[in-house]
Formats: sequence, C-alpha cells, structure tokens
Amino acid sequence: MLLSVVMPVHRVQGHLRAALESVTAQPEPEPLPGGGAGPVDWELIAVVPEPAPAGDEGPRIAREFADREPRVRLLRTDPAGHPGTHVAAARNAGAAEARGDYLLFLDGDDLLLPGALAAFAGRLAGPEAPAGPDRTGGPDRPGGPRPDVVRIGREDVDWRGTVRPAGTALPAARDQLVRRAFWAAHGLRFTEDGPYDDVVPVHRAVLLASGAGTLAGIDRVCVRHRLRRAGTPAARPGRAHFAVIGAYTRLAEETGGDPRVRELRTAHLEAVLADPGRIAPGDRRAFFRAAALPGPYLVHRVRRWAGAGRTRARTALRAGRKALRARVMRLVYRADLLRPLDPRLAVYGAYWNRGVACNPAAVYAKARELVPHIRGVWVVSSRHLDAMPPGVPYVIEGSRAYWRAMARATYLVNNSSFPGGFTKRPGQTYLQTHHGTPLKTMGLDQLPYPALTGGVSFERVLAHADQWDLSLSANPHTTETWDRVYPAAYTHLPLGYPRNDVYFTAGPERTGKIRAELGIPPDRTVLLYAPTHRDYREGFLPLLDPGRLSRELGEEYVLLVRAHYFYGRPAGRPGTGQGAGEGVVDVTGHPSVEELCLASDALVTDYSSLMFDYACLDRPIITYAPDWPAYRAARGTYIDLFSGRPGDTPGAVATTQDELRDLLLTGAWRSPEAAALRAAFRARFCPYDDGRAAERVVRRLFAGALGEDGGA
Repeated sequence: MLLSVVMPVHRVQGHLRAALESVTAQPEPEPLPGGGAGPVDWELIAVVPEPAPAGDEGPRIAREFADREPRVRLLRTDPAGHPGTHVAAARNAGAAEARGDYLLFLDGDDLLLPGALAAFAGRLAGPEAPAGPDRTGGPDRPGGPRPDVVRIGREDVDWRGTVRPAGTALPAARDQLVRRAFWAAHGLRFTEDGPYDDVVPVHRAVLLASGAGTLAGIDRVCVRHRLRRAGTPAARPGRAHFAVIGAYTRLAEETGGDPRVRELRTAHLEAVLADPGRIAPGDRRAFFRAAALPGPYLVHRVRRWAGAGRTRARTALRAGRKALRARVMRLVYRADLLRPLDPRLAVYGAYWNRGVACNPAAVYAKARELVPHIRGVWVVSSRHLDAMPPGVPYVIEGSRAYWRAMARATYLVNNSSFPGGFTKRPGQTYLQTHHGTPLKTMGLDQLPYPALTGGVSFERVLAHADQWDLSLSANPHTTETWDRVYPAAYTHLPLGYPRNDVYFTAGPERTGKIRAELGIPPDRTVLLYAPTHRDYREGFLPLLDPGRLSRELGEEYVLLVRAHYFYGRPAGRPGTGQGAGEGVVDVTGHPSVEELCLASDALVTDYSSLMFDYACLDRPIITYAPDWPAYRAARGTYIDLFSGRPGDTPGAVATTQDELRDLLLTGAWRSPEAAALRAAFRARFCPYDDGRAAERVVRRLFAGALGEDGGA
C-alpha cells in the first residue's frame, strides 16, 4: 500500500529539513501477521514554487532530499497564478500528481512522528485480513473494509516546546488520511480564493465518509504541528480571518445544507473569535455580527471578561511596575526619542561591548570608505576602553551619550546585542551580523538543554530578534538555522562575512609582517590552537599541554595558543605543565584573530566557529576534541565533525594528544584525503566569501545614503 505525502514548500526553510526527515527516516513497518495489506510504503511530493521567492532556501533543501531519496519527488508550480493561496494550489497540484492509495497533507512545519507508518499499516488493513475476536466488521475495526477517511491524532507544540492538545474545532488537512480514489470521485479540492482553504475539503471528506460508514480513526498522535513563534498569515490578527465565514457558506452549499454544518460552523467561528492572534480587538464586534453568532455581542463580551478578569489584572499590574521603572530610569532617553533621527549616524557594537572587532569592524571600515559622511560610533564597556583603537569615536554603555546615540542613530550594527533594552524606532535599520557559523545549538534549539542556558530568557532573545531588520548569513546552513532558531520578520542577507574579506585580500607581505611582530622566524610551521568555550565546565581548562606538544614536535613548529574570549586571560598556567615554552606563544590577548589565522599554516580547534572562517584560507584544519561525545550530549550540535562525511568533517581528526602529535609528525594533517575533506567543507560553508562581502553589506545597508555627496 502506498501513502502519498504532499508537502508545500514555501517559506519554512528553518523547519523544512526536520519535516522532510520525519518522513524519509520513518522506520519501515514489518509485514502484518497473517498477510493483510502489508506495510505502508510512501512517496513524498514536495511542491516547490518556481521561481523561488528571494531568500527562501526551502526549494534548495527539497532538491537536496530528492537527489538522495528516489521516493521524494519535486513538483514545480508557478506561485504567480495563485497570489496569497499558494499553499492551497500546491496541495491541489500535489494531490493531482499523487500515485498512492491514500493522501496525507503535511506542511513544512509538521513532523510525522516515529511509528506513524506502522500505525497506518495496522489501521488500513483491507477486508482480506483474517477475521477473529479482535477483527470484526465495520470501518472502525481492522477486519472491516478499508476506510475512505482516517482521522489521526495530532499535537501542537509551541516554540517553547510546550505541547498543546490540538483543538477539534479547527479543521486541518494534516489531521486525516484520505483515500485518493475517494478524494477524486467527490471532486475534493482546497479552495484557492483565500484563507481557510481546508475548511471545505476536510469537513466534506469527514461528512461524506461518516454518512457512508467509511470513517475510521487512529487513537494515537501521528503528527506534530510546530507553532512558529513568528506565526503564519493564518495566525496573525486581521480582517483576512473574516474569510472563515464565507468558507462555511460554501461548505453549506456543497453539502446541500447538511444540518451538521451549522454545529461545525459555530464551533469554528467561536474559536476564531476567541483567538486574539486572529481577530483584533477592534474587529471583534464586526466579526460577531458578520458571523451571526447567537445572542447579543455585549452578553458575549461580559461572559468573556468575567472568565479572564483575574488574569488581566495580574498582567496589568506587572506591566505597570515595569513601565514605572522604565520611566524613572530612562526619562532623558525617552525625551531623545522624540527628536528626529540623524540620517548620518551609525552605532556599532561587537561581542557585548568589547570594542572594535568581527563583522561590525569590517563593515565600519568599508563604510568609512564608501559612505564617509556617515559617522560611525562604537559602543564599548568601561572595562574594555583600553581595547579601543586611537581616533575611533565611541560611547560608554549606559552613559548619557550612549542613550542619545541609540535614540537618534539611523543605522545600528552589532554581532551580539546592544545593552539596556533600547527602543527600536521606526526609521532605524538594525543589521545583525552574528559572529560565526553555528556548530552548536543556538536560540530556540537550546530549549532541550536548560542546564546550559544559565537562566536565559528566550522571550528576551526573541524580542531582540524582533528588532532586527537585516540578518547577515555566511552560508545556506546559517540561513536555515537562523530562520528556525530566531523566528522573526527580518530579511536574510546571504552575502558572506565581511570579517573574512581579509583572507582573500591579504598578501604574503602582510603575513610576514604579522609573523615578525609575533617573533616567529619565517621558516617555522605555525599551528594556531584555538579551543572554544564549554558550557558544562567552569573556567578555561585546556585539554592540550602546549609545552609538551611543542617539545615533541621540535623546533620546526611554533604553537600559537588562544583561549576563548569569554575567559580573557592567558591560556598558560605556570606550574601545571601548561606554560609556554620557546615554541609556544600565548596569543589570547591579541586583538585580531584574523591576523593570527593569516600568520598560521594550520588551525587546531575543537568546536570553535573559527573553523568555518579559516576554511576561506584553504589551509589545513585539524579537529582535536577529546570530549566530543560529552560536548554533543551536553550542548547539541548541528554537524558531526567526526563522521568523515564530506561537508561535515573539515580535515584530520584526533581525540587524544598522542593522536594529534602522530598525525602532525606523519604529515596526515595535510594528506590528499584531508585536503579533499577540506575542499568539501569549504564549498559548503564558504560559498559567498570572496573578499567583497563588506562592500556588498555596506551597499545594502546604506543604500539610501550612497548617492549623497558627504559633508558634516
């Protein structure tokens, strides 16, 4: 028996990979005892728009799955002919192309739970299955005729991971299997003229099957629907939701006035009215009247207010206290918010106010070249004032000058976040550059690891993401991840990392100069050892003895040791065997990691995102991670560095210091096999980097200012 899964691919890039994997990774069901219908095989029809919407990586992800799994088929449709109803049109197109005995309509934010195919196989056993004490006739028993419609269990999960039982009042295509011949015989289609496109086909299928005695059910959750924090058009307040009224008018017409439709209509419309995410407060009276729901609207409101009174009171009290504190502490700032924006002011920040660094530094430098009339000011904490280069304008976080700059700047650029909870003004453009390609879980993907988040408020994390207008992306993997873990309405900029431009523009003269400043002779092989922070461990505890490694490697090698910036102190520890020898240079305090990369011949690291940037240099990358299993279990990772798969593993790997020494002494670190892995890794994670990322970013961010002639 074949199940056709139809999945529209449209602006779900952050969730799509997991949705596709939930189908392709289903355990193959065992044949039923005694014969019967046997296991359920599947095909997945991914309906992709062509041309793809700008910035949507979903079609690429779907093609990736189709290339490696023959049961995944791509069906291309032109969304231009169905503005606003592309999902309905995609579902109809997929159903028309399906070959299966049954249809299942899933979206890109749904998951088919493990064991679902086995449950389908047991429920869809045909009439040829042997009768017995547990196999009596009727569509609700396995021994009866194959049902036309099978209602399946579903659960909704919000972005916090909270499971909500799915409401029965809101019909959804994902809640049922429909026999394809039955679907075609009754001309069932999703309506393509507006929202609530599944009301008519879902209810009609159930009503028809119920009347014919061919409606069945599976008493287990088979589908998990992930509620996106940023929402979808179907779950955002507005008058578009009035369309649900017309959907039930059409359903009544197509069912010949079936009396059961009235009950379905009342339940659904009352659920829509009660949902503040659908009907805005100012539209509720109009919706109530248009829907002709029973009783006066005033009575409905009183009943609703009585039920929610105490909750509103508590919420209002908390909000009032918060507003009072904000008024007292930021009165002057709020006065500045009333002043006009300065069209020639940009505020920059990096690494939680540590100074001029990373992508913002590269953007700042290029902006001084291309838009010199835009004044750039850096936010720095008082603890890091000594890191500020001479002549670079700055304001100290929390100061009067800081709040004035944040209130009036037209452009905001940061790779982390600005301090103090500033108010994003209309007209301000906030570019979030980020500071690395994600190897470990980030954002909402950290929810399963609460012990490592240190009490982080994910609500505040997402409120910060809501402020972004532009989110810089280094590669498709990054775009896909940010889209899922920081769900908000920003625009992705797949332009590459400006901080990596130097890897393409610096010549051998600069490399030689950096080595000379570090005191390294020109004939030495330089290894940069840059381990990352471990959330599950206090302080910096190197898993490498640099002095011992230096002695074992000999005078040919120099080892640069750089601890993660979280620790901010030298990596060597006197008296513990970790101190620097003649062949070891502690560069933890060096202001530019890019210069250290240029000075090195190879990178030795564990889980640092530096590996993705270093790949731009096309120099060897050695993964040294003695605690890989513990790190993956404690923090979670997106990439298996030890898998040996091209695109995942960047080069030679070692899990002990002896293994690291041996692969260095034998030359395995720069073997043809390691070079092939590095090439695949570089192709996957450095596709946009070419030395001109900063220019592309500046031209996009300051597009409106490029034509100005400068001046004070």
